[in-house]
Amino acid sequence: MANTPATPDDPMVTGSEIARLAGVTRAAVSNWRRRYDDFPVPAGGSVNSPLFALADVQTWLSKQRKGQDVSEEVQLWQALRAAFGDDMLRGLAAVAEVLAAAEEPGPEKLPAECVRLARRLAEVGSAREVVEALAERFTDSVRRAGSDQVTSPRLVRALRHFAGDVAPDSTVFDPACGIGTLLLAVGPQRGPLRRGQESDPSSARLTQIRAELAGHSGVDIAAGDSLRDDKWPNLKADLVVCDPPVGDAEWGREELLLDSRWELGTPSRAEGELAWLQHAYAHTVPGGRVVMVMPASVAYRKAGRRIRAELVRRGVLTQVTALPAGSAASHALPVHLWHLRRPPTVGDAATSVRMIDLTANDPDADLEPALEQIADVPLIDLLDDTVDLTPGRHVEESHRDYATEYRTVRAELAEQVAKLAELLPELVSSEGPGVLDGSSVSVADLARAGLLEYADVEPVSTSEQLDTDFLQGFLRNASNTRRSTSASGTFRLDSRGARIPQMDITEQRRYGAAFRRLQEFEERSRRIAELSRQAAELARDGISSGTLQPRK
Repeated sequence: MANTPATPDDPMVTGSEIARLAGVTRAAVSNWRRRYDDFPVPAGGSVNSPLFALADVQTWLSKQRKGQDVSEEVQLWQALRAAFGDDMLRGLAAVAEVLAAAEEPGPEKLPAECVRLARRLAEVGSAREVVEALAERFTDSVRRAGSDQVTSPRLVRALRHFAGDVAPDSTVFDPACGIGTLLLAVGPQRGPLRRGQESDPSSARLTQIRAELAGHSGVDIAAGDSLRDDKWPNLKADLVVCDPPVGDAEWGREELLLDSRWELGTPSRAEGELAWLQHAYAHTVPGGRVVMVMPASVAYRKAGRRIRAELVRRGVLTQVTALPAGSAASHALPVHLWHLRRPPTVGDAATSVRMIDLTANDPDADLEPALEQIADVPLIDLLDDTVDLTPGRHVEESHRDYATEYRTVRAELAEQVAKLAELLPELVSSEGPGVLDGSSVSVADLARAGLLEYADVEPVSTSEQLDTDFLQGFLRNASNTRRSTSASGTFRLDSRGARIPQMDITEQRRYGAAFRRLQEFEERSRRIAELSRQAAELARDGISSGTLQPRK
């Protein structure tokens, strides 16, 4: 689909924005497109993200009596989209600057129509309300487009909850603050000093003005790449919060190999998230905390094992919280909150890591975990070959009922063993030639005669003249097995060349009963082997963890 450039006089809208205009859901707009032949055709965008001419949409909504008057807020948004295209952050920052300053901006900075609409909206409400409404629209549009450019409201709520109280005289820092949503949400509005850094200059400007319009005191936002060009090299904060870039292999490892921030080890190119984590930790005071959003995979990826081990060994990691699926902006995969604390003194490091698993919860439900969703894991139990910090693994293990599991497995094992010997058929020596040395018939002939059919892999009888257990038992004897084994030693049952003895049905059933018992004997033996493994594992783990002890 060809892109059509928009102008302030002829703006275009997305499906999401049409839904806002009409006061309906996006699903309703999709339904209209399918049901109504006269619905406006896309005038630009792409197949997955079509754009529609606003005038055509308004005409159609009016004709169908589905629309409403377009608010001035929507008009401003559409004018900004027309003027700035995909660079909406620059437009939002320009609006914020206009509303925060008294001087008249030049047309190269913000079109006159945008200035008029922004100021008219501010007269009705306030400059802060206009900027916050635009920021909310931006957050919503980016989140629906599946981008990691913003922190979702659910993540902000979760981080505020788990960060806990923030003292008014503390310093809060966000080294990847975006448009400031997370930095400005944590702690009381007045009191804490807030410092931030953001690589996108428009986002940094917007965050600074949002803070000023909202009445936050002591806010200072710098523009620049935090890892390559730290604008706050001497800053030590009481709380560092961050939702860092994800999956960025170009975070600057080659330039920063000898950087002093890598206290816990130099991250690999694939572990940029651990670089951000250490950058945040480097900016904490003794006793200071870090609460950082992390992809779930960072908890177990092989490349990060050494750094995870060092976090645990030093008692720096205090908690890992697995949030419900759907908490992140751009995907339904679970994300974690990693909690770090710089020990105030040498001997004040953590001795365990609290694991909280909320992955089964509704993302909009209460964030307070139930007792069965929490496990306090000693550091030594985490320092194995993988150093897997996934909460679900440890929470499930912590709440296992070893006594009941062991008792159940032991009882079944005893029952299976008692029955095993009974299953072996009583066999005696046979005089004369073996049954296969006498008259026999090929399975292929039996198939052609219609006496059997193939069900799954093994053939089964379709006649009263042939016993299925007898048939399948002889198919598995040594000579027929050799016919089914390839030169490489691979066994694949192929009964076409197999032969079975000729016997009357009574004798077939006698042999078939013996083969049937042998089959059950083998199956029970396999079950006993599995139960034996489970019983030994449960007993060993239960005794070593202190949940089981030998009977006195």
